[in-house]
Amino acid sequence: MSGRKLRVQVPMRWADMDAYGHINNVNLVRMMEEARIAGFGVPGGTGKPGTEPLVNLFSTIPEATQILVVEHRVRYVVPLDYRNVPADADLWISGVKPASFDICYEFHDPVDGGLRVKATTTLAFFSVNEGRLLRIPAAHREALEEFRGEPVFRS
Repeated sequence: MSGRKLRVQVPMRWADMDAYGHINNVNLVRMMEEARIAGFGVPGGTGKPGTEPLVNLFSTIPEATQILVVEHRVRYVVPLDYRNVPADADLWISGVKPASFDICYEFHDPVDGGLRVKATTTLAFFSVNEGRLLRIPAAHREALEEFRGEPVFRS
C-alpha cells in the first residue's frame, strides 16, 4: 500500500513549550487534531466556515453522525523543539476496519526536516440517535482508500 500522503503545517505556540523547550506531550495531541482538521476537514455540522482543508473527507457525514476519537498513540522519536514557525506534519490513513480507521501522522522539524514524532488517532463513526458505532459508509470507505498506507505502528 502506498496511498497519497498529505503535508500540512501546524503552528507551534509559545505556550506549547515545556520547561525543556520541547513541545509538551499534551499539546502534541492538540497539534495532531489541528493537522487532522487541516488535512481532512471538520465533521459536517460543526463550527463555522473557514479555510478549506486539503481534502474534504469529513464534512459530508450523515446528520446525527459523529466522528469520535477512540484512541491516540504517540511515539517521540526525538523531542520536537519549540520554534516560532509551523511544524510539518504528514498524514495518511491506515487500519481501516468496518467501524473505525486510523489517521497516521509524522511530525517533522520545520527547519532541518528531521522526523520527531510518529502518531496515530483511531476514529469511529457514531450514531447519536442510536448510541452506537456505525459501519463506515461505502462512499467514505472509498474516499479513504486514496490515502491508505502502511501503519505507523506494528501493534
